[in-house]
Amino acid sequence: MPTTTLPPLAGGTTGPAALRPLLDTVLTALHEGATLRDGPLPAGGPDTVAPRTRAAAHPLIPDHGTGPHHALATLVTALAAGAADPAHPHCTAHLHTPPLALAAAADLAASALNPSMDSWDQAPAASALEADLTTTLAAEIYPHTPSPDAVITTGGTEANQLALLLARERHGPVQTICGANAHHSIARAAWLLGLPTPITLPTPHGTLDPTALTNALTEHPRPHLVIATAGTTDTGAIDPLDTIADLCTTHGAELHIDAAYGGPLLLSPTHRTLLHGLHRAHSVTLDLHKLGWQPASAGLLAVPDHHHLTPLHHHAPYLNAGDDTEAGLPDLLGRSLRTTRRPDALKIAVTLHALGRDGLADLIDRTITTAHHLADLITTTPGLDLYQRPTISTVLFRPTGATDHTVATIRRTLLNRGHAVLGRTHTAGRLWFKATLLNPHTTPQDLRTLLDLVTHATTELLTPTTHPTESDTPR
Repeated sequence: MPTTTLPPLAGGTTGPAALRPLLDTVLTALHEGATLRDGPLPAGGPDTVAPRTRAAAHPLIPDHGTGPHHALATLVTALAAGAADPAHPHCTAHLHTPPLALAAAADLAASALNPSMDSWDQAPAASALEADLTTTLAAEIYPHTPSPDAVITTGGTEANQLALLLARERHGPVQTICGANAHHSIARAAWLLGLPTPITLPTPHGTLDPTALTNALTEHPRPHLVIATAGTTDTGAIDPLDTIADLCTTHGAELHIDAAYGGPLLLSPTHRTLLHGLHRAHSVTLDLHKLGWQPASAGLLAVPDHHHLTPLHHHAPYLNAGDDTEAGLPDLLGRSLRTTRRPDALKIAVTLHALGRDGLADLIDRTITTAHHLADLITTTPGLDLYQRPTISTVLFRPTGATDHTVATIRRTLLNRGHAVLGRTHTAGRLWFKATLLNPHTTPQDLRTLLDLVTHATTELLTPTTHPTESDTPR
């Protein structure tokens, strides 16, 4: 029988030595892939990227393995070459953050150690770190309550679902009321939980209208769960939180605030006033893989009192036996609807520890300043219209007089050429380009170049003798 060498493991005292040469290979491949891509995303669109990626990975399960360095070099290079890179200043379509290098490094440690956050005996130190992190972040949102708490989630969608679940467990089949600006996960969560279809109020000005909310609270039977948004995905708008909280108090409704985007503004002395009234919510969604520069995932659901999380408690004898809990082993199973889950608290804790309040505030303030600079450039660029001044870091604009079809075509042209990743959103009766700025390293020249790319593509498209293709305009 032939002898085989067992592949090394990432943990233990020998794990770091095994990882080091592999990391060199990975880092080289990341660099080479980014160099091959040479832009915010690969040129050519899906018809080019998919076959090239599949060719690099074929066969996915060979009869005889290619070895760790070859496999890493081949597939990581292919993935990097075919990536939409949020670290590129022209990759601005979504709430898709460029993660900090230190957070990514912490995530490597989490992967190597591989704690599973469903029982203490799988995550002794990680469970203690998570407990401290969640209570610390909850106290940022609820500074005046004695025992605030939070649970780690995969992001805003899971956090919003948990918020509706907890409200249902307190009050039965609550009637959710939200604005048309609310995240799509609210309607999906109501469906998953068997709750009534949300009452969705028009938001013609981008935020939840207090008069419309008053009418809805008056006309529809209780119990009510009002959803407010602090940072919409379309425009970054923030609902009038204090006014909405007043109405909820008057009508005996509960309030959940989806602050997945805007929540980190709490850490900025300059911008935290935008969230005035956040602490009055019965639950708050926070998502640090947006304006917190964390690798996904890094979401949280915060509540003003840890007892509000009691409905999540679950018993599985092999994970949280009663006598173990009585003997002092922490019960982790009620900290999530998931069983196995990663120690996402580590990268968040490392970032907070390394940068501190002032460091994170600086990143937030720089990013918002960049968004305002882009808005200024748009207003002074002939042929471009600005939707409105940014509330956080989302900027909407469009070519003057262009049809919605033209806007959509320009966006796809820039995507296919690999020049820029701009989002799209329909508001105020028209389609707009959406630039969601999350890269604090973006320079004024980067922004000028982005607008030049848009105006150049617009001119090409609207000039009758020009027929732009994805291969036009050298990179």
